[in-house]
Amino acid sequence: MIKIAIQGTLGSFHDIAAHKYFEGEEIELICCATFEDVFNAVQKDSKVIGLAAIENTIAGSLLHNYELLKQSNLQIIGEQKLRISHCICCLPDEDWDDITEVNSHPIALMQCRDFLSRHPRIKVVEAEDTARSAEIIKMNQQKGHAAICARSAAEMYGMKVLEDGIETNKHNYTRFLVIADPWQVDELNRGKNLQTNKASLVFTLPHAEGSLSQVLSILSFYRINLTKIQSLPIIGREWEYQFYVDVVFDNLLRYKQSVAAITPLTKELKILGEYEDGKSSN
Repeated sequence: MIKIAIQGTLGSFHDIAAHKYFEGEEIELICCATFEDVFNAVQKDSKVIGLAAIENTIAGSLLHNYELLKQSNLQIIGEQKLRISHCICCLPDEDWDDITEVNSHPIALMQCRDFLSRHPRIKVVEAEDTARSAEIIKMNQQKGHAAICARSAAEMYGMKVLEDGIETNKHNYTRFLVIADPWQVDELNRGKNLQTNKASLVFTLPHAEGSLSQVLSILSFYRINLTKIQSLPIIGREWEYQFYVDVVFDNLLRYKQSVAAITPLTKELKILGEYEDGKSSN
């Protein structure tokens, strides 16, 4: 039995992503209200694995989760890319004319902005989770309320689906990171025949002209493909930034050489994880 800490409740997209990543394995979910709780759960019990969203193709990066990852000293051991499709649902005996308020996680609401703009009379209220919104409405029999969540969550909680596929962009994917205690990484990966071809790094640079371009040139020289770069300001150090970088490669030795080459040019370089590039799933 694998224990997985997720943000959200049963039926949430984190739940779906966890079952996709650990397909065929028996898992026990630890449902957390916040991402802080997810990271804390893994830190408190080294046998617990965490799963946390890090970016979405519509809403962008979850910047706070980058900071949580860096501060936690946990390691990325894998990733899951999941197609996100939302529905709007309500109590079984209600319909469109009854709905005055819709509840969901702020990221889900952002992903359905065009749909919501076509229903201006419905009040939009942020909640801690997509599936949890449906669960609360059903549990409390909240008349006039609707939730935005996965269709599977609506069905799980006995809600009526008013409309499916309400996300603005049908190419809506979220990338989830699988995180673990660094001392458990080898044991967790044993026997899985994983191909390490992706890495996530974070580093700071001297406040000097051309410092970033030098790093990028070295990565290019070693034929390391940069798939993401995210800059965040360093609190308390004006106009200085830390850079979160994802790279993919087809030669592990060449990747190691590139990291060795850029290290003297950076400050506080940290490898957040070396893992297998995740495949997308519906």
